[in-house]
Amino acid sequence: MSLIVAARFDTFDRAGQAADRLMRQGFLETDLDTFYVGPAGQHDRYPIGGDQPTDPDAKSGASGAVAGSALFGLVFALVGGWIAGQFGPGLYLVLLGAAVGAYIGAFIGALSLIGRRHQRRTGPGWQDNPEQRRAGVMLAVRVQPGQEEPARRILQETGGMSLERANGRWVDGKWEDFDPLAPPHRIAEASPAVGKT
Repeated sequence: MSLIVAARFDTFDRAGQAADRLMRQGFLETDLDTFYVGPAGQHDRYPIGGDQPTDPDAKSGASGAVAGSALFGLVFALVGGWIAGQFGPGLYLVLLGAAVGAYIGAFIGALSLIGRRHQRRTGPGWQDNPEQRRAGVMLAVRVQPGQEEPARRILQETGGMSLERANGRWVDGKWEDFDPLAPPHRIAEASPAVGKT
């Protein structure tokens, strides 16, 4: 595993300027990897797109739809039966009431339970949505012992944002096992010196 320091830049040009400065300071071109990280949800991990097979907060929607359609179907069937009793025999009113109730109940039941998991899992230490990388151009630098601090400083001075540190597989000048969905290990960014000459 290699120690990697990375930062996000607004453009490829700015990342290229940072890479040039790193190389002037003794870093090898094979120790630099520039690539684009797409927005969250657009990494196309699945054939139909997206990063996850399903929305984690939507799992309870199916059971809510079943419960809602059963409850509202029964209530609307009873109302349809009462109306049929008032105005003469009409089984079709009971069936129509049950169908309309089931249809409306499925929507209400599903929507009332979606997101409930999110509401219950709160409190100290609970992290529902781990930090995700913002979209942008990443410049990753494989560093040797003693090179981490100069690399961090140069990345920050050249406009690098969201500095992070990682251990990863570096093959042929590329961060081979980079995972855009893995939460980054942020490096505390020092404030740039103001008025420094």
